[in-house]
Amino acid sequence: MLEFDWPWLFFLLPLPLLALFLPEEPSRETALRVPFFGRLRKLEEQRTVGTERRWLTALALWLIWGATLTGASHPQWVGEPIAMPSSGRDLLLAVDISGSMEIEDMQYQGQPINRLQAVKAVVGEFVRERKSDRLGLVLFGTRAYLQAPLTYDRQTVYTLLQEAQIGFAGEKTAIGDAIGLSVKRLRNRPEASRVLILLTDGANNAGELTPQRAAYLAEQNDVTIYTIGFGAERMTTQTIFGQRQVNPSRDLDEETLREVAAQTGGRYFRARSLEELHQVQETLNRLEPIEFEEETYRPTQSLTHWPLAFAFLLSVLMAGDRWLSNRGGTA
Repeated sequence: MLEFDWPWLFFLLPLPLLALFLPEEPSRETALRVPFFGRLRKLEEQRTVGTERRWLTALALWLIWGATLTGASHPQWVGEPIAMPSSGRDLLLAVDISGSMEIEDMQYQGQPINRLQAVKAVVGEFVRERKSDRLGLVLFGTRAYLQAPLTYDRQTVYTLLQEAQIGFAGEKTAIGDAIGLSVKRLRNRPEASRVLILLTDGANNAGELTPQRAAYLAEQNDVTIYTIGFGAERMTTQTIFGQRQVNPSRDLDEETLREVAAQTGGRYFRARSLEELHQVQETLNRLEPIEFEEETYRPTQSLTHWPLAFAFLLSVLMAGDRWLSNRGGTA
């Protein structure tokens, strides 16, 4: 459908008619005596042609003026309404990329991989499945960064997650700052739809906020936090005395993660392998979506350039015709 942003500009269309009320300049032409009837008839024919030419010029000027007003009124083509997703959550993923995520205690197709590689595989699949949610990504280590704001563009969030590298945010773990940054991004979203999923393999040992203080802020802003403690509990290492069984997750602060989840109405999950992380993903996928009021938008395409281009082209043609006429008269 064709629409104009400023249709009132068309009221200016009769403006050139004011020129009719301007006083005419007195004619300074001198009369010519033509003694021959043939020459008089020829002059009459030239006058007729000149009158027709003036009408064509006036018409062209009107068209240029109308096209200019049309362009100034900002015409645009408005398409049919397109429905936006009407359900879902505003869901932020906070992923730990501290130095400890480099520990290779995960197995994928019989090969050892580090924790971040496992997270990219499983959480990346989770991102692609959340079709009705706005998703965002926070990466944290010694500091917390918003890598992707809340968006329906799941592919961008997925790509940014895959591009995350260990140590980009520092070697330590600022869980409290990651929660605080996430709360800041979620607090202006609709109530009961604010969700944070935080995945870490360690304990809070950096940042300005403690996890407890951050959880209090989340509770005050109706943000539900689901925490995931990630990492195996048994790993075989080679020492000078032979193989030794160690617990690579001894630094994981499960108690704090439980407190944070419980205080905000969420839940704590423990994932010791890719299989358990998949199970956590399936549980989170069963979260009931929140019904929003249906939102629609109508795509618009500006048409301003068409009438302006027409006015310009017609002006060029008139100028060219005038130039040719002057040259012919001179010749």
